[in-house]
Amino acid sequence: MNTKHKIIPELIAPCGMNCGICLGYLRERNKCLGCRGIDKNKPDGCRKCIIKSCQILKNNKILFCSDKCEKFPCTRLKNLDKRYRTKYGMSMLENLENIKKFGIKKFVKSEQKRWKCSKCGELLCVHRDSCLKCGEKR
Repeated sequence: MNTKHKIIPELIAPCGMNCGICLGYLRERNKCLGCRGIDKNKPDGCRKCIIKSCQILKNNKILFCSDKCEKFPCTRLKNLDKRYRTKYGMSMLENLENIKKFGIKKFVKSEQKRWKCSKCGELLCVHRDSCLKCGEKR
């Protein structure tokens, strides 16, 4: 596997999105550095994300929405989760449950396996139905 596309804990957004499998992160040009990275090259939706800007997260220094947030899961997170489950077969709420249950290190390790192309070993993109490198269907 190409080591430039490795999932690390810092790529897991507060909402449970694995930014390591996002098209913005995986693309070669104008690469996004993930939700926790700087805003340069981020898609508009990510830059203006209500969840990322949540005052409850900031005020309480919470890493993930599921960590002691009294509004968890908020309407915004439920809607985002529904859209990703429907369009891409991935659930932020399930990710957050797994992080809580197994810890971030085990979650990242399982994500590295889950999103690995069976043909070339490169990371798959959640936003595409085939590998960006070799074209193998996921």
